[in-house]
Amino acid sequence: MPETKPDLKIDDEGVCSACRYMEKREVIDWQKRRAELVEILEKYRSKDGTRYDCVIPVSGGKDSHYQTIKMLDMGMNPLCVTSTTCSLSAIGRKNIENLKGLGVDYIEVTTNRIVRRKMNRLALTEIGDISWPEHVCIFTIPVRVAVRFNVPLIVWGENSQHEYGGPAVAAENKVLTRRWLEEFGGMLGLRVNDLVGVEGIEKKHLIQYRYPDDEALSRVGVTGIFLGYFLPWDGYSNVLISQAKGFDTYHKSVEGALVNYENLDNQQTGIHDYFKFLKYGFGRATDQACLHIRRGRLMREEAVEIVKEHDGKFPWVYLGHGIEEVLEDIDMSIDDFIRICDQFTNKKLFLTDSRGNLKKDRHGNLTKINYDNV
Repeated sequence: MPETKPDLKIDDEGVCSACRYMEKREVIDWQKRRAELVEILEKYRSKDGTRYDCVIPVSGGKDSHYQTIKMLDMGMNPLCVTSTTCSLSAIGRKNIENLKGLGVDYIEVTTNRIVRRKMNRLALTEIGDISWPEHVCIFTIPVRVAVRFNVPLIVWGENSQHEYGGPAVAAENKVLTRRWLEEFGGMLGLRVNDLVGVEGIEKKHLIQYRYPDDEALSRVGVTGIFLGYFLPWDGYSNVLISQAKGFDTYHKSVEGALVNYENLDNQQTGIHDYFKFLKYGFGRATDQACLHIRRGRLMREEAVEIVKEHDGKFPWVYLGHGIEEVLEDIDMSIDDFIRICDQFTNKKLFLTDSRGNLKKDRHGNLTKINYDNV
């Protein structure tokens, strides 16, 4: 991982916090952790069958399939909750339908599409993240549903601070708190209330983007756990388990990635990942390569070459969906988009000409100054 990764700590030996966590995993007593999980699930299980045992936030992806499969295997009666993505793909819908067929009750909450498009455009323009409204709702909507149905336990997947590195205190969390949600849940300094009064957006349009108040959370006793704390989380093994239950993968490596099994639901994700590359000099392919290196599935030298081929290409197409269609949906031209891209590009990381202008090839791709992250 490069040192430009937000919240990543690289120690005096040149080892990042994500790799340090992997070292700790080797000495974890996973049987003890699983027994702890069983105890927690039993505590929150409905004794009379009048309410759900837990809420599982799901997108239909490999990880939410795994979460659902594991909870069903452990005898839980979950309510699966989806916050509808901004631009749902055909394969994304197919996988949602497959997850529903596992044998669960399921709720999908779709926010106002007109307002959502405005939010996508505003977030892209103001903070360089078209997916900001989606990432907010991923965390708020399941919590709201948990309060509405009086279900105290929410079962999340991985703690991203484990896999991608972050503050030690966050990496040790096994319970997802309001503080964690607000700090690491994708807010990026933009508050929901900041949107009130912008482009006709009113407070009433933002109900699903807010957490329930503390009184409601306390009344229900809502808490959350990371399944990845209790079970040895691995995205690739999650894929294999999920495929055995009908989860479908893309027919080739996803654009900007190394694999064909991640981020299959939102056609805007190519833009989201590209802005990560512009800001920090690495994209989805780097993340995935690092995960596989830590688990011994790739040598670092191999990964560096693969990442050069896949990381940070201009997102003309994602999941076979042209960028013009995505931008048209949020009322933005390709020229305006490129202008915004250049505004958010960290010029310290990419080649520029004598005038400080970014050098691009005929496909609009940039060239990093350093591809080896050392």
